[in-house]
Amino acid sequence: MTETAAARAGKVAPRTDADAPARPETVKIPEIGPTDEPLPEKRHRAVGKFLANRAAIVGGVVVAVFVLLAVFAPLIAPYDPLQTSFLAIRKAPSLAHFFGTDELGRDIFSRMAYGARASLLAGVVSVAIAAVIGVPFGLFAGFFGGWVDMVVSRVADAMLSIPFLILAIALAAFLGPTLTNAMIAIGISQTPIFARLARAQTLAVKAEDYVEGAEAIGLPNRWIVARYVFPNVLPPLIVQATLTIATAIIAEASLSFLGLGQQPPDPSWGSMLNTAKNFMGQAPWMSIFPGAAIFLLVLGFNLLGDGLRDALDPRES
Repeated sequence: MTETAAARAGKVAPRTDADAPARPETVKIPEIGPTDEPLPEKRHRAVGKFLANRAAIVGGVVVAVFVLLAVFAPLIAPYDPLQTSFLAIRKAPSLAHFFGTDELGRDIFSRMAYGARASLLAGVVSVAIAAVIGVPFGLFAGFFGGWVDMVVSRVADAMLSIPFLILAIALAAFLGPTLTNAMIAIGISQTPIFARLARAQTLAVKAEDYVEGAEAIGLPNRWIVARYVFPNVLPPLIVQATLTIATAIIAEASLSFLGLGQQPPDPSWGSMLNTAKNFMGQAPWMSIFPGAAIFLLVLGFNLLGDGLRDALDPRES
């Protein structure tokens, strides 16, 4: 029986492979992101630019010295920072006391070594608090817009309308005079800085083609923010955090100077300056060395932050 006769008889002719419809091949979603330069080359370029910046290297060395001084204070300090000696009251710098002694005969160098812990801890922790609170709000405000953006922007504007140090003093006075409360007050006062920076950077990144492509293929918003937006917002935030640590160190010294930070007899550079103001004529070294330490540490963080900004700026060749 021929094929035509079989078809007339109601029988279905066997299907061949040529007649079968082609199976759709699995489509792989390409990696979406900025592809102007490979990531390893970007990192090498940023490291090379940073190492070529002498001012940034000097700032990094200064910060590293103070970090080592704070970490190894028990090994470096020749005396107990709380030990008093009425036979060595307001002694000038000597081989026995490198930076002299204070009004109670305590070794100033030992107190400065331990005081570096309070300053660095306040700087790092307060900036961490500000970043943890401010960055997520800035990301969501910039990415989603609408009423979220309006609320976050208005709250940030209201907080920024108050001078930073005044707001920190008010919060520290409300919470109570301790180092922990001082760090919380400084962190809350710095939150709008990170929120506005994260929002501005998110708005710029959101307009890029790779973000629009990720939205076009239906990727979830949380994935787009975590995978494509946040990594490109992070470099400016790192630079801002480094520069803000310097501001936080000055704020902690100011709060301690006013009696709202580290409480005596625990050493703090700000409280040491508060005591030294009464002995400027009799023992000037009591104020010179803590003041110089604050100046050098803040200068080191500023130089380090400027170097990171130049190294991480994609517009710089």
